[in-house]
Amino acid sequence: MATKIDSILKAKAIHEIISIAPDTTVIDALAELEKYGIGAILVMDGDDLKGIFSERDYARKGILKGRKAKSTPITEVMTSNVFTVGLGDTIIECMEIMNERGFRHLPVVNDANRVVGMLSVKDIVNALIKEQRQHIHFLENYITSAG
Repeated sequence: MATKIDSILKAKAIHEIISIAPDTTVIDALAELEKYGIGAILVMDGDDLKGIFSERDYARKGILKGRKAKSTPITEVMTSNVFTVGLGDTIIECMEIMNERGFRHLPVVNDANRVVGMLSVKDIVNALIKEQRQHIHFLENYITSAG
């Protein structure tokens, strides 16, 4: 059975929702990424998800377009068409979305469509490794007990 998103969120080191407001400048958003050692951050207006900003967004929509980090609002460079996943979705479903859409991060929402966390490719890979180790352990136990 595939691992559900809620169990991955519980295992993460950071349990708070890290976000910035839509009026944040790019330089301040980059400082938040550095502060937490993350590659993307949610852009939220209160509880409403407005977008997601990543280092990749800044490289492609900021630096390459000649925008200045100190004066550019995050809304000019963020990804505003955000795909989300639910707590009951599986790592396989997340992988499919990430692969098809070229995303490295996915916000997670609850049944009320409120953001409860965010997953990265690293989170998904770690969950897959853990799941595979559990399968291997089960098979090893089965083989040794059957013999």
